[in-house]
Amino acid sequence: MTLIYGHRGARGEAPENTLASFQACLASGVKCCELDLHLSKDGQLMVIHDTKLKRTTGRSGLVGDFTAAQLVQMDARHNTVPWPEPCPIPRLEQLFKECSFEHWQLEIKATSSRRAQQTVQTIAQLCTRYALQNKVIITSSSRKVLHAAKKFTPHLARGLVSDHVWFNPIKIALHYDCKMLILNKKLAQKKRIKQAQKAGLHVSIWTVNEPTLMRQLESYGADSLITDFPGLAIATLGSR
Repeated sequence: MTLIYGHRGARGEAPENTLASFQACLASGVKCCELDLHLSKDGQLMVIHDTKLKRTTGRSGLVGDFTAAQLVQMDARHNTVPWPEPCPIPRLEQLFKECSFEHWQLEIKATSSRRAQQTVQTIAQLCTRYALQNKVIITSSSRKVLHAAKKFTPHLARGLVSDHVWFNPIKIALHYDCKMLILNKKLAQKKRIKQAQKAGLHVSIWTVNEPTLMRQLESYGADSLITDFPGLAIATLGSR
């Protein structure tokens, strides 16, 4: 059975990477989520996709230039679906406290080796605090991040995010002892999915928003799909 992950919560149904979005995902019946992390100026894990604040908050500057206390005052409803109430940028800790997901894909964007180490170690601390070590996977397209995760938090599962065809994603995933390969839907050929699974990898596909593609990927045997519309995925594939 193909699992369903809500992309940035329920990005097509509520402002992405906000508490409202993750609550909408859970309300749809989807118990797994994908989200993006950046460190604040004071080293807290903030749930936001872009390095820059502009797209989702309308504010100038970088996430890393502001403290967590400043970031949670910013409204992340820009360039998204209409929403009646302010949606602050959340701390990851807030989501761990308030959202009962069965599994979390925590994506870390490319960053410096120092910040990659700090990020994975901070994730590990939170996972220990909330007893989520077996419910999270650190994912990234960055080799620096995967190297840091393998070296400094080897007890947490890792996943390679891949949207390129000019290198061997299966080989790279195995090099970093990954458990999951997260493929762009453009790369989700049945043969590649089967090769990755034969190598022992869980294959997750993003971003899958069309019912026809959802059904096709399930027929290919994809282990999971990541969608902006978890409610639609449930309606298409049934309860997972």
